[in-house]
Amino acid sequence: MQALEHCNGRTLTGIVVSDKNDKTIVVRVETLVKHPLLKKYIRRRKKFTAHDPKNECGIGDKVKIVEYRRLSKNKRWHLVSVIEKAQ
Repeated sequence: MQALEHCNGRTLTGIVVSDKNDKTIVVRVETLVKHPLLKKYIRRRKKFTAHDPKNECGIGDKVKIVEYRRLSKNKRWHLVSVIEKAQ
């Protein structure tokens, strides 16, 4: 896992919304985007499928993921660390 932290890919932080698949989690990442005309910030949400080799994440956990080589059709992200466990 230490080698993944220094990877050249993007790093995102999000919340796990699904852990039903084996060694796979779905992470929802929220970003704030400024509207060009209204100058108001809009919350954008996107889901990413990430590889969780130890099945250590649960729903509601705050996690850090990094861009990685393609593992399946949709899985291009890898779990780096669990920042905060869900209650």
